[in-house]
Amino acid sequence: MPGRKVTVRAPATSANLGPGFDALGLALDLWNEVDVEVAEAGGGAVEVEVLGEGAGELPRGPENLVARAFLRAVVEMKARLPGTARLVCRNAIPLARGLGSSAAATVAGILAAEAAAGHPLPPERRLALAAEIEGHADNVAACLLGGLVACAPSPTGPFALRLPYAGPPEVALIIPDFRVPTAEARAVLPDTYPRADAIANVQRTAILVGALASGDRVALAHGVADRLHQPYRMGLYRGADAVLGDAAAFGAAAACVSGAGPTLLAFPVRDGDGAARALAEALAGRWRALGVTCTGRALAVALYGARARE
Repeated sequence: MPGRKVTVRAPATSANLGPGFDALGLALDLWNEVDVEVAEAGGGAVEVEVLGEGAGELPRGPENLVARAFLRAVVEMKARLPGTARLVCRNAIPLARGLGSSAAATVAGILAAEAAAGHPLPPERRLALAAEIEGHADNVAACLLGGLVACAPSPTGPFALRLPYAGPPEVALIIPDFRVPTAEARAVLPDTYPRADAIANVQRTAILVGALASGDRVALAHGVADRLHQPYRMGLYRGADAVLGDAAAFGAAAACVSGAGPTLLAFPVRDGDGAARALAEALAGRWRALGVTCTGRALAVALYGARARE
């Protein structure tokens, strides 16, 4: 639709949430935005401008993840670009920190293509396409749906379910300056696990989902213990095990690694009066004392997912 300008917003996400490895995702109130406009001429090329996170670093052509998702969705819809598509990406989500920057880029690209074509994909196909491009259904599902989301594979593609959420309205994030690519965090995981570890994670995930649905902070403390990914990844995040171990003393009901890390996420014991911000700053100070440069930040849970507007 030449000349039509649309803006897409896609939220950050925190996946896994302790024991919910590759199953749970939580949308956060930190957004990447993409402006898309298709010219009447130009041969169907894609131009990308990146502002904010990744500026001067991320590619500006069709190999950019937003552009790749955009072009893949155009093909999926059997649409045609009459002219050059210009994508202006305003990124607020830190890269390679376990906050779903790749999921947000992928989802934003798909929704930008739908908006530009005026032809939305069916929700289940949109999810499947996003997961196919990005590789992690839990992140893209939370980005698309918002709130707390559970995700699992099925014979027809990924299945996602938006869950009731009555947990803390704000969470504390401790974001270090260093990055850990998801592929590197995956590489340290074993191929098989003891049965006891698998059972423990099923038990804890059930408690965690119940705690976040009911708002029970005591249950939340019992729900984040993990045996499938966090213990193996601690060697990638210097000092993170000590910060997580001390989180309760600083006012956290529970704490875990966000996604594949290295960001840490903590749920505060109480709400309001800047509790999440105070917790984030306290835990960031603890990590800095161990020699890790980091930033503490409080973010609200985003109760809706990615969307486009004119």
